[in-house]
Amino acid sequence: MVAPPGLTSIPPGKVCKLKKALYGLKQVSREWFAKLSSFLLSMGYTQSMNYHSLFISYSEGSFTTLLVYVDDIILVGNDKEEIARIKQALNQTFKIKDLGDLRYFLGLEVTRSKK
Repeated sequence: MVAPPGLTSIPPGKVCKLKKALYGLKQVSREWFAKLSSFLLSMGYTQSMNYHSLFISYSEGSFTTLLVYVDDIILVGNDKEEIARIKQALNQTFKIKDLGDLRYFLGLEVTRSKK
């Protein structure tokens, strides 16, 4: 390992220890998912035992699920207040961008109907 240009405070024979995952490194996706998972668990969501990227929240007739794929999240549920609450919490923690109603995901086109 070679110190980045401009960093002169490292004594010869010493190296830098990575304390935070950097964009482009192999462990970034694992670190991102671990951070997101712990956040969702702290918000009362349960991680699916069958599909680890699926997080579920039940409470007195309210059902909300989050499906995570890399850095995309699908959020669905029957309680608009819970959806707004989790979106606000995610935005405060991770600075998310709400793309509105789901239209396309992984090559699938999604349409809505009252039927």
